[in-house]
Amino acid sequence: MDNLALVKFLRASGALKTQSLVRAFKKVDRADFVLPQLRAYAYRDWPLPLGLGQTISQPSTVAFMLELLKPLPGQKILDIGCGSGWTVTLLAAVVGRRGRVIGLERIMALLKRAKRSLGRYPPYQRVSSLAHGDASAGWAAGAPYDKIIAAAAAPAVPEPWVNQLKVGGRIVAPVGQGIVVLDKLSDKKWTTVEHPGFLFVPLVFGKDLV
Repeated sequence: MDNLALVKFLRASGALKTQSLVRAFKKVDRADFVLPQLRAYAYRDWPLPLGLGQTISQPSTVAFMLELLKPLPGQKILDIGCGSGWTVTLLAAVVGRRGRVIGLERIMALLKRAKRSLGRYPPYQRVSSLAHGDASAGWAAGAPYDKIIAAAAAPAVPEPWVNQLKVGGRIVAPVGQGIVVLDKLSDKKWTTVEHPGFLFVPLVFGKDLV
């Protein structure tokens, strides 16, 4: 199995539908973002360990979340808990030269590895940046964002994320054992829709970086 076979599987399963996302998944090879000893499993629809208690999510979950996020060319997007850098790179392929993607990670060793992986894709590296920080606090330096996506589960969507989102923007994030879609209607009003039945590593709160 190779990356194109993985894309074919994701399309056949219904997880991947939007043409801009299909093109991104074809261009960005998941094998470049997994541990070297696990490359043989990169195209399986499995979460895989990254070490340090973290994982790279299974492809169908990533595709499902990106379909919910609906990234568009020219948007600025924050990827919270960017881990391997795979989602950052997929998003960079969608937002293009006029867009911006910021990946936030609290574990420096993962961040350094993600930078090396992203470096294999120079066109996307130019529209992306990776930051070391407390994921629960978001990244105020780059706000406001058109979209925010997260890869670790919190009890609720943290308030700083909502504050850093543009009016009209969207957050897609794990909450408990589901995925929540939050649409910001105004500075004081938003709607949420939950998609249950998912399992993610927990979001670490606090400023202790590693």
